[in-house]
Amino acid sequence: MRLLRSLIFYIWMYGLMVVFGLIGTPLLLGPRSWARKILRVYLKVVWFGMRWILGVTFEVRGREHLTTGGALVASKHMSMWETLAFWEILPDPAIILKRSLIYMPFFGWFAVKLGNISIDRKGGGKALKGMLRDAATRGSEGRQVLIFPEGTRVEPGESPEFKPGIAGLYKSMNKPCIPVALNSGVHLQTYCGLRKPGRIVVEFLDPIAPGLDKASFMRELHARINLATDGLLAVDGITSDPEEQA
Repeated sequence: MRLLRSLIFYIWMYGLMVVFGLIGTPLLLGPRSWARKILRVYLKVVWFGMRWILGVTFEVRGREHLTTGGALVASKHMSMWETLAFWEILPDPAIILKRSLIYMPFFGWFAVKLGNISIDRKGGGKALKGMLRDAATRGSEGRQVLIFPEGTRVEPGESPEFKPGIAGLYKSMNKPCIPVALNSGVHLQTYCGLRKPGRIVVEFLDPIAPGLDKASFMRELHARINLATDGLLAVDGITSDPEEQA
């Protein structure tokens, strides 16, 4: 039954992506706000299906920690779900994505139109410099630059070290960094298949002010995100792997 429900939801989510993509493609010729509006409608319909097909809902806590103006947002990453969800949760995000994703039909076209930041992970220093430059620009425009500092999706309870790019962003943007804890992996698989019905919690934490040195920033960010995530996971009886914490 769980597999069947996951399959139905995949058809719902990706089928709607095609439908809304076809309807919305002409809007790509207009201002960015048009693309944002149709994306938010798409997500509302996807969440409706997620609730009724999978029995999964979500709530957002700590919105008061979202600073006005530009910011760096660093989130735990357990599922494809949050890659989509932050486009609705945040006021005006610029998400750092793998470059390969921008070549996906519809998804990639809208990702480019919405001013997200793509990075070629094999591009070395040149790619990193481009990401830092683009992120600083988005931050100066008053947007929230979102990155998943673990670099890939992780299982609930895992807490690997963060990739060094987050420290570069923190320094180059010179904006507050808002950590985000979540528990999406408890309820959804990597690509949004069902694990178990329930409620996903996304929690914004106290911002880290700009100006810390690299080591202090990385240590503080890792501790805040994973401590808060552990608290969310504990509700479902999941504890962190001590080897990952070491």
